[in-house]
Amino acid sequence: MMIKVMLAEDQNLVRQGICNLLALSDNIEVVGQVNDGSEVIDGIERFKPDVLLLDIRMPKMTGIEALQEMAKRNISIPSIILTTFDDHQLLLDSMQAGAKGFLLKDVSLESLVNAIEKVHQGETLVQPAITERILKGLASLGSGEEEPALTEELSPKELEVLRLMAGGYSNREISTAIHKSEGTVKNQVSSILDKLDVRDRTQAVLRAINLGLL
Repeated sequence: MMIKVMLAEDQNLVRQGICNLLALSDNIEVVGQVNDGSEVIDGIERFKPDVLLLDIRMPKMTGIEALQEMAKRNISIPSIILTTFDDHQLLLDSMQAGAKGFLLKDVSLESLVNAIEKVHQGETLVQPAITERILKGLASLGSGEEEPALTEELSPKELEVLRLMAGGYSNREISTAIHKSEGTVKNQVSSILDKLDVRDRTQAVLRAINLGLL
């Protein structure tokens, strides 16, 4: 099944480069392109994409603002933020706005296709290089608010899985890394989300960072 992708990017050369890259994939089709976040809602109605690729910074409306506008209208489409910036606050803001994937614009075709497939399947993907930036940024930034303590501590095995989640590993990749079945990993991920009182993997990583678990 072809995955229909819409791209929001204000730089023509970058937009064309990403489209040319995805044209090499057998199961992904770029069905539409827009020049700014302000055009995303209309583009969704026109092109009906399965996945969105959003530049984080655009002139009239940023990718983050586009995600926020989608949330206001109850539009739920898996979205990947593309960035060349190491501004951890923008990355954190995009997480909170609902982005499901985070990639640098110099990403390889294999990594880009992998990310699109994962978010289309409902997973969250953070490129390891970006995860490292977020971790460093949060360490220097610090949170002004106290995180409430966990009602139930994570087990050593769950902490191991959590660290791999923070590195952008999928359930399948985690199962290979820790030599457990994918079903076992899914159960551990669910337990981690429950204990951290969050909805998805991205929020789990953010909460774990704030709690000092990562």
